[in-house]
Amino acid sequence: MTSSPDLSYESDLWSACKYIAGLDEAGRGALAGPVCVGAVILPRDHPHLLRTLSGVRDSKQMTPRERTRLAPLIKETSLAWGIGFALAQEIDSLGIVSATRLAASRALEALPLLPEFLLTDFRLELPELDIPQAAIVKGDQRSLSIASASILAKTARDEWMLKLGEDYPEYKFACHKGYGTLLHRKKIEQLGHSPVHRKTFKTGNKQKLSTVK
Repeated sequence: MTSSPDLSYESDLWSACKYIAGLDEAGRGALAGPVCVGAVILPRDHPHLLRTLSGVRDSKQMTPRERTRLAPLIKETSLAWGIGFALAQEIDSLGIVSATRLAASRALEALPLLPEFLLTDFRLELPELDIPQAAIVKGDQRSLSIASASILAKTARDEWMLKLGEDYPEYKFACHKGYGTLLHRKKIEQLGHSPVHRKTFKTGNKQKLSTVK
């Protein structure tokens, strides 16, 4: 059983930094739709933060109902939160790494507070930013700030994909959220790419099939 994220990383930093932003992404490996990054700054002086955000963990380990229930609580409890997207066209143009960093920059720009330190999930390093930071392996399982950002990114992206499902009902985006499930790959084979598909992403059968939660 995976342990719940805690405030160990944040506590080590709070003596020197008041505003620590946790960041995580959703949709990095999808075949369609945007990549999304969430940013969350939790309050260091909250007396019962772990108890208040009990149940917050890596969004991939949660059900849609759990994420939907906790997302408003995270927004209400945090000092600040922000969401950033990079569209499929930007992913094709820049590559997924640069596009994810672009989404992260947009999430940080959406914050009403300027963070003094960034805690990011591994692979979400932001070397172009002049802000001290640490990329943590399995950060969404270890840091409550990153786990909170993970949930906001996932719920925001799922909402985006549901809207795309209304615009392109033939692709069944509501079922797979743009990930490479067997259903989605068959739809691409039958219909070709839509304007919201990532043209540079391979869809061959040799790739591992994705699951959706």
